[in-house]
Amino acid sequence: MDMTARSAGRGIGALSKRTGCNIETIRYYERIGLMPPATRSEGGHRLYGEAQSRRLGFIRRTRELGFTLDQVGTLLKLVDGGRYTCAQVKRITVHHLDEVRRKVVDLRKIERALAEMAAQCEGGTVPKCPVIDALLDQAQDAADDPPRSPASPTAFRSRRNP
Repeated sequence: MDMTARSAGRGIGALSKRTGCNIETIRYYERIGLMPPATRSEGGHRLYGEAQSRRLGFIRRTRELGFTLDQVGTLLKLVDGGRYTCAQVKRITVHHLDEVRRKVVDLRKIERALAEMAAQCEGGTVPKCPVIDALLDQAQDAADDPPRSPASPTAFRSRRNP
């Protein structure tokens, strides 16, 4: 699957509409080497063909799945070289999956901490709020103490509301 072949045709605006990728993002991907430099019209406008559209779609989808730019670059180098194995791609994907699973665990901790903070707040109209108090206390604790897990529900508990 050669994703660098150039069959010029559409401009950057049309490519952006077709793929849903912002024009500045396309230019950025070219600058960092994820997209090959576009061919240019006589007037200097970028021109893209089907191969670039497929490549950009690949980049966009991998980014939607949370792959880092480095991981996307590695996958593209494997594809561009034409010598990739499914095992290589699987190794990158499994590593990314492990990262996603760790983030999900952290997000669940954050969810519990935020729910606990919100439950302490009555939503009144007076300028006193347990959520603000908890956040200020947490900021002070962070300045005074060694770091602790920011997602720990007890880390957000206000000193006034134990």
